[in-house]
Amino acid sequence: MRTLSRLILVSALLFGSAVLAARPVQEFQPPAEMTEEEKAALKAQQLGGNINSYTKDIQIKETPVPWAFIGLISLVFVVVTPFAVRAYLNTTKEIADTNSFGAPPAKESEEEA
Repeated sequence: MRTLSRLILVSALLFGSAVLAARPVQEFQPPAEMTEEEKAALKAQQLGGNINSYTKDIQIKETPVPWAFIGLISLVFVVVTPFAVRAYLNTTKEIADTNSFGAPPAKESEEEA
């Protein structure tokens, strides 16, 4: 079994390399020479210079601040905060009163006596 898998692997590598070796080699062609104007334009572009005045006409659109949305969220927080604080305080009080582990709270033991 092991020798069969090795034989298949070696034959696949040999066959693949033979197929790749049979491909024609592409001739290297150097890039076309640039003219002096193209060289100057490329140099100016790489140095950050403007080749044309297109960027002078572009206006950057600034999105306005959504004051209505910010006001609405603020109003919701102002309205909801007292209810949230009251619910938190009531919940912590109930948890403190329901001491299921350890000794019972001192308040209950004094009331029973």
